[in-house]
Amino acid sequence: MSDINERISDIVGNNDVVLFMKGTPLFPQCGFSSRAVAILDHCGVAYEGVDVLQDMDIRQGIKSFSDWPTIPQLYVKGEFVGGSDIMMEMFEAGELQQMLTEKQVARAEG
Repeated sequence: MSDINERISDIVGNNDVVLFMKGTPLFPQCGFSSRAVAILDHCGVAYEGVDVLQDMDIRQGIKSFSDWPTIPQLYVKGEFVGGSDIMMEMFEAGELQQMLTEKQVARAEG
């Protein structure tokens, strides 16, 4: 496994919910990342945001790691879920909330 795949695997494995995004949860740098953050915030779960703009290796590596060409990318308990469009569809259908509950994802504090 390449060094970047190992780094990404560690990030995904060490956090219940990870959003690889452009920008940070407090300051998203694109509309799709902003929508993904809003969905996760509405679900009230704790998650780790990884700013791909700060690390070009991760920005390119995550696309091959997931075999998904776009950012943002959501992982829940090590499983790739999808990008913002899939997140929105799942959220609107109640499937995302159900997945987060079934996987016993920690609630956000505050």
